[in-house]
Amino acid sequence: MGKLTVLALRAVMVTLLAGSVFAQTVMVAMPAGVMEEGVLADRRTPVLVIMALGVVTVQVVLVCVWRLVTMARRGTVFSHAAFRYVHLVIGAFVAAALLVFALGVVLAPGEAVAPGVVVLLGGVSLAVFGVALIVLVLRVLLAQALARDVEASRLGAELAEVI
Repeated sequence: MGKLTVLALRAVMVTLLAGSVFAQTVMVAMPAGVMEEGVLADRRTPVLVIMALGVVTVQVVLVCVWRLVTMARRGTVFSHAAFRYVHLVIGAFVAAALLVFALGVVLAPGEAVAPGVVVLLGGVSLAVFGVALIVLVLRVLLAQALARDVEASRLGAELAEVI
């Protein structure tokens, strides 16, 4: 991975992380005031908790990707240590999918939110879960690459012994 690519990716991740902290502190507090007197006043707490936890899932993914980029830059991404971060990314995406689904469940009762919005949240939940499955496939590819790397090292050692 080139230096410019790593630098650009890290700049994007720092911007996203700063934006997520802003979202947690300011943007979650703003709907709290708006919902206090609105039609969603009775569902304010679950909606705010879901929003805050959703931002946490984004932050977990960003930190894990940062660590994986660091490992890739150092040439150590094909190691068992990388699996820890990949597993955290998969877990964060699954959690995010469940949170979006939970938001749809919280907003579904009554007439406060249009049924189309609830169906849209269900679709978004399915899409986020699909991303988790894609990352799972990438994890399998990482495992295969690691196994091939170990096998190549073993064969190289055997060849060195013969020579």
